[in-house]
Amino acid sequence: SLSDKIEYYLKQQLTNGKSSNSIIKIQRNKIAKKFNCVPSQINYVLKTRFNIENGYVVESQRGGGGYVKIIKVKHDSDLETIKRLIDKIGRQISQRKTNNILQRLYEEEIITKQERDLLQTVFDRRNLSVDLPGRDILRAKMLRSALKVLAKNNQHGQEG
Repeated sequence: SLSDKIEYYLKQQLTNGKSSNSIIKIQRNKIAKKFNCVPSQINYVLKTRFNIENGYVVESQRGGGGYVKIIKVKHDSDLETIKRLIDKIGRQISQRKTNNILQRLYEEEIITKQERDLLQTVFDRRNLSVDLPGRDILRAKMLRSALKVLAKNNQHGQEG
């Protein structure tokens, strides 16, 4: 999809940058022109693909052509990342947000691709035979439990 292409392009810009901080500045209008779309499409990608669950902070800068700064957040440790993600899970969580969290754990090399895929299958709405909002509440409890196990195992790994 177009959103996937824009996301891929922006992530390439972040990883190809000379800066070790993983920060890029973009102009919404230029990116929209490059992909032959409206700037609101860029906003949609920034909002859904470059949010804190995915490990990004996006700052809009008014004036000077309307720059947007995308920052890839790297926490001090895997344990810290896991703890922050646990804190972000509310009473309920959607499948999309769950998948965003699992993708972030994979991108930060905290879990393997196989573990990510396995957990995505477990948390998939087709496998949780409960109506909303119960399904999102159940998913939140299960995800929190899984992340706590990850945190515990990660803590032991750091101790030696």
